[in-house]
Amino acid sequence: MKQKRNVIIRPLITEKMSVLQEEENKVAFVVDWKANKIEIGKAVEEKFNVKVDKVATMRMEGKLKRMGRYQGKRSHWKKAIVTLTEGFNIDFFEGK
Repeated sequence: MKQKRNVIIRPLITEKMSVLQEEENKVAFVVDWKANKIEIGKAVEEKFNVKVDKVATMRMEGKLKRMGRYQGKRSHWKKAIVTLTEGFNIDFFEGK
């Protein structure tokens, strides 16, 4: 099993995820490519002191990018959408 601090790479903050967080209490993270749903759920619970209800994962394919005659490819990455139990929430933009 991986160390929990290495499972979650960063939160995924987009307009669509902001709407899902307000309406359905879901939060998204970029996670380690090899992490499974159980590891992700435990890592979120430990790091943010919340209760996780459900975890959905998807592997995102890296895009091909071109600049003139040169081309490269972005890395593959894995996204996890975590549904929190009612009454719990994670606020990434709380004041200091």
